Amino acid sequence: MTPEPAAPERVQTAPLLVAAAGEKPSHTPVWFMRQAGRSLPEYRKLREGVPMLEACFNPEMVCEITLQPVRRHNVDAAILFSDIVVPLVAAGIDVDIVPGTGPVVASPVRTADDVAALPDVTAEALRPVARAIGLLRNELGATPLIGFAGAPFTLASYLIEGGPSRHHERTKALMHSDKQTWHALLDKLAGITREFLRMQVAAGVQAVQLFDSWAGALSERDYRELVLPHSTAVLGALADAGVPRIHFGVGTSELLPAMREAGAEVVGVDWRLPLDEAARRLPGTVLQGNLDPALLLADFSVVEGEVRRIHAEGRAAAGHIFNLGHGVLPDTDPDVLTRVVELVHSLEP
Repeated sequence: MTPEPAAPERVQTAPLLVAAAGEKPSHTPVWFMRQAGRSLPEYRKLREGVPMLEACFNPEMVCEITLQPVRRHNVDAAILFSDIVVPLVAAGIDVDIVPGTGPVVASPVRTADDVAALPDVTAEALRPVARAIGLLRNELGATPLIGFAGAPFTLASYLIEGGPSRHHERTKALMHSDKQTWHALLDKLAGITREFLRMQVAAGVQAVQLFDSWAGALSERDYRELVLPHSTAVLGALADAGVPRIHFGVGTSELLPAMREAGAEVVGVDWRLPLDEAARRLPGTVLQGNLDPALLLADFSVVEGEVRRIHAEGRAAAGHIFNLGHGVLPDTDPDVLTRVVELVHSLEP
């Protein structure tokens, strides 16, 4: 990849930022959640013997990994290589990413005293991530860089459960039985997340995405009462930052109107809901999505048909950023992703 000039006006006319503003881009922008990762042989080679969190705090490695899918696939945005637990680790919370399991918390947070003991995050602790963003801005030219963070609910679920959970039973028990402690925890996590995203914007990202990976486990009533105020506090803190805000969750079809109320300009939609129906539920909203990542393992004729369908359905929205309905699966053939990008770019926006 030969970087284009990085003048602000060049970046602001990038298709992703134009689409996010609800205007018509030169072509439909496309990027993929988890586009940098295990589907790429160059990523696996670079990460060999390097633990995930060590990689996330190595500016040069973060830069290289973030650039890999931009070079290979010609996607319309890079997304910062990181993990949703990075700001927790930076704050001094004992979290490790265990291969094959995911984030594991040494001392789960389940009482008011546990919440009170949680530390704040400092700018110094986040400095390696800020340096990585600086390196990336020098390399990416006119390609926008998306920053991201985990939403307070999803972070809380990891802290309470002690790791990934299928049913989020301890989380739901706490949020209903001790609402004061629950809100104190989410308020603390919202503060950490705000600082993490503010740092990313100050360092040079041109868009941010808030991942609420587990919000789909909630009813709309519980989401509105116990989660929405805290996600709103995060996104609202970036209202004047001058960058588009993307809000995404998995299994959140019934929560989309509430998630939109949190304040993002763009709402991500997973594969369970057609984009034209999502557009009906979210009038005037720019949408992102929503190819089922599992279908990338099918014959390309199937992939092509799905891409064309989703692209057509996306016309019902105020704007459309093509993406998957969740992250790239590890067994995905990278060449298929490249072909998807080429196909989306060939279609009339």
